[in-house]
Amino acid sequence: MRVLMVGSGGVGDAAARIAAERGFFDAWVVADYDAARAERTVAAVVERHPGESRFVAAQVDASSADAVTALARQHGVTHVFNAVDPKFTMSIFNGAKAAGADYLDMAMSLSRPHPEQPYAVTGVKLGDEQFAVADAWEADGRLALVGIGVEPGLSDVFARYAADHLFSEIDELGTRDGANLVVHDEDGNEVFAPSFSMWTTIEECLNPPVVWEKDRGWFTTPPFSEPEVFEFPAGIGPVECVNVEHEEVLLMPRWVDAKRVTFKYGLGDEFIGILKVLHTLGLDRTEPVTVKGVQVSPRDVVAAVLPDPATIGPRMTGKTCAGLFVTGTGTDGRPRATYLHHVVDNAETMAAYGTQCVVWQTAVNPVVALELLANGSWEGAGVRGPEAFDAVPFLDLLAAPKPEGYGSPWGIDERTPVPPEGVSRSSE
Repeated sequence: MRVLMVGSGGVGDAAARIAAERGFFDAWVVADYDAARAERTVAAVVERHPGESRFVAAQVDASSADAVTALARQHGVTHVFNAVDPKFTMSIFNGAKAAGADYLDMAMSLSRPHPEQPYAVTGVKLGDEQFAVADAWEADGRLALVGIGVEPGLSDVFARYAADHLFSEIDELGTRDGANLVVHDEDGNEVFAPSFSMWTTIEECLNPPVVWEKDRGWFTTPPFSEPEVFEFPAGIGPVECVNVEHEEVLLMPRWVDAKRVTFKYGLGDEFIGILKVLHTLGLDRTEPVTVKGVQVSPRDVVAAVLPDPATIGPRMTGKTCAGLFVTGTGTDGRPRATYLHHVVDNAETMAAYGTQCVVWQTAVNPVVALELLANGSWEGAGVRGPEAFDAVPFLDLLAAPKPEGYGSPWGIDERTPVPPEGVSRSSE
């Protein structure tokens, strides 16, 4: 396997550091628009693994499918791994196909709200542009594995596992993510510093959230709708979660039978307030505006003035949790409510990889998937989500101690299937 990774920001840098410990590939090209950033990632890998020669740095314009194709062909890559913001998804996706390579991403093609009823009816949905050409990928015998980060990604693997091994009938597949992460400045004061790409966070949090129901299909709601307090494990505790647009809702119903599919994220009051202000001021817009004769995107400016998520790890404490809350009927015929989850401690990822926990948790999953594709445990053609594959090899490899696996265990919490009246259904 020869991998071209487009993007060496926080997630891309973490993916390279994780992959360096594995032996399933022959070459890993780290490409970025900023060649110096790609070179820093390669240098960091070599510093941690003296003599490592499989990693090389390259410059690429991710907005150009032709540039991606040319670079992939130059290095004879078999798999193109998209590790940049989703605004570049289609150019990288198309570039990989033209190069005859397989493709992976962690965020699918962008949505566009319905022009007249944005908070009721879907417009262009996440991934629609990619699924529209699924037949062409299948005809070429090529695989586009979409949505294989942590969310989407690991929760989708959990959905497959729950359907195959835990439930006979599923009422709801509810992705629930939360954390107790805190970032401090040099003086020890708590500061606002998103732990993931602000560009992507604005996109998914301010777009109309999508919900799927078996008797209704996909529909939308207003941002931050249906708040609920969810109890997260590992000491994180209760966090208020709200509906957010996310790929899981667009992926899971295609392969897993359920009555309802949702995604809720624990944002917190401060973050929600900031996002609402950005929207009110028009600072969430992607269309360029003219400022003193210069064309700039307001959202790009917001992302640029905030701390780079890749740099905040040393000043961050706490844990992050990604997981799937599944309700329905267990294999024994009784009501069941189960939270499948993956918790990562920032102190541990910083000590082992020099990488903050949110980007590490996102990065580990596509690397695991690449290894499964390399060893033949996963195979297929067309445009597919993680739900289309057997979950057991993935979860076993993720959790197995090093060096056999990735040493990152996941867990299952059983919750009360039918809570008393007035108590959140997610309470233990």
